[in-house]
Amino acid sequence: MINRGKARAYGNIALIKYWGKRDEKQVLPMNSSLSLTIECFYTETEVIFDNSSNEDYFYLNEELQDKAATNKISVFLDLFRKTSNINMKAIVNSTNFVPTAAGLASSASGFAALAAAANVASGLNLEHRELSMYARQGSGSATRSIYGGFVQWQGGTSEKDSYAIPIDDAKWDIGMVIVIVNSKEKSVSSREGMKHTVDTSPFYKIWPRSAEDDIKEIKLAIENRDFEKLGLITERNGLMMHATMLGANPPLSYWEPDSVLAMQTVRELRNEGVPCYFTMDAGPNVKILCRLSESNKIKRRLKQVFDEEQIIVTGPGPGIAVL
Repeated sequence: MINRGKARAYGNIALIKYWGKRDEKQVLPMNSSLSLTIECFYTETEVIFDNSSNEDYFYLNEELQDKAATNKISVFLDLFRKTSNINMKAIVNSTNFVPTAAGLASSASGFAALAAAANVASGLNLEHRELSMYARQGSGSATRSIYGGFVQWQGGTSEKDSYAIPIDDAKWDIGMVIVIVNSKEKSVSSREGMKHTVDTSPFYKIWPRSAEDDIKEIKLAIENRDFEKLGLITERNGLMMHATMLGANPPLSYWEPDSVLAMQTVRELRNEGVPCYFTMDAGPNVKILCRLSESNKIKRRLKQVFDEEQIIVTGPGPGIAVL
């Protein structure tokens, strides 16, 4: 007997950051977050439950993964196996159209695609809201990649009400320009960096309340389609997240010299009348929120200091798709 499902999910870039867990096991965040799903980065994953297999196999970009990586996938699939009473092992084939573990939302698209594929293969056919709760337990940011456009992950009060909700399709000339400073795997993972910051940074104490205030402000900006306010809140929130890391003991920084160069270029463009705003996740790469209609102007300017292959222009991405 074989049950299979295949799905695609797109990455998302947090505008109001998820940084810190209040419950490690259930992956419950310290604060709500809000993101923009983007069309340029995505993951396609096939899940095959096969009763002829004696163990789970995980292939990423056609390469069989080691036991540690496979075990993480197995634990996640157990959520679906338990609910659907499936005892079969699985073969998982996943292709990342995004550099893995480089701060470019690969875990978000990866676990959202895995959740969507497992949802079909298991026959559970969960609605998007419930599926986002499953995705959350693989990677917190994956809960937001279930939907397209602007998406909020509600912090909630327990594992039963911490899920993603769609806010706006972002189809009002919203775009991003991404500067890939370094696509190699990070020396400190987001998970490790997050825990270290929560445990040791005195700056972190003000973060959850400040982020919740930012959520309220940015949702109002989206509702009013106030792009300048949207950008200013995005930039401020991202810098505050990195400030909490700089206050950790020992301090933690994902920035590289070219990260600062990209941020400075954004400031110069803004001074010249081009509305654009930067943000960074737990990695060196810089994401620039802009009007999609002005993205090529921004790219031309960035090409004065970066190679063309380092610069990616993208519009808003859709939610999960069953293939």
